[in-house]
Amino acid sequence: MAKVFIDGEAGTTGLQIRERLATLPQIEVLSIAPEKRKDIEAKKALFNEADLVVLCLHDSHAIESVALATELAPARAQKGFKPLKIVDASTAHRIAPGWVYGFPEISAEQTAAVKNADFVANPGCYPTGGIALLRPLIDAGLLPANYPVVMQGFSGYSGGGRQMIEAYEIAKNAPPLEVYGLGLQHKHVPELQKYSGLTRRPIFIPTVGNFHSGMIDHIALQFDLMRGVSKTAQLEEALRARYAGSEWVSVVPANEGGKIEPTALNNTNAMELSVYGNDDLGQAVLVARFDNLGKGASGAAVQNMRLMLGV
Repeated sequence: MAKVFIDGEAGTTGLQIRERLATLPQIEVLSIAPEKRKDIEAKKALFNEADLVVLCLHDSHAIESVALATELAPARAQKGFKPLKIVDASTAHRIAPGWVYGFPEISAEQTAAVKNADFVANPGCYPTGGIALLRPLIDAGLLPANYPVVMQGFSGYSGGGRQMIEAYEIAKNAPPLEVYGLGLQHKHVPELQKYSGLTRRPIFIPTVGNFHSGMIDHIALQFDLMRGVSKTAQLEEALRARYAGSEWVSVVPANEGGKIEPTALNNTNAMELSVYGNDDLGQAVLVARFDNLGKGASGAAVQNMRLMLGV
């Protein structure tokens, strides 16, 4: 039985990961007493006992926990233990050298890399949809890597953590809809650019709405700025080819009404991709729908853990 310690299990992502792991009898979840969460010796003991640690912490604390794991590595090796595996759900290591990006569906090579990795950085919620939509089109040569991408994302308020959840559910002083990050320096942009394959920095516009969870990313495209694209079907075919046989990512036809809401996949690890287009106008909109707490956070983390542990 594999042993997993959730460092930061009291937060939104940590609690969701614990709930999902409870359905896997092959995994034992190690817990720390609430009063010892800041006790370094107690944490060391759990790090030494675990096969894998998932970090559900702010970036600075995640970096400290990785340093602790590195410090304990020699003694662990002397005892004949396998290296401690880490899944970091923070932003700290998503583009860092030596870390594998935990989005297995990017390619077959990425799946193998996650399986064999000791250090995996869990993707951010918003970039997950954008990368899923853009990477296959760039790899297929349909979308130039220097395309001026503008992506807008809509998230449930749970993506903002405890303070935002309390603002909506307890204080009830949060706005019904809020566009933010208009300084264009959002922390998710570097990973969106790197793992989609873009050479031009994309513009990303995040939005939070008055619903608990669920997410939609959408990206508008002009055919005349692409390569050999004249039909919406070409874009859908490229996505279907990439995700054929995927357990979690599926390509679904655009609905006739041209409407989509964000909560349909809540409490799952699924993601649906669609292409809405008008061939006469030479325009299309790529859409990704998923749960910001599922495929966008805890679901993805558990998916990565299962690959890393062979569960």
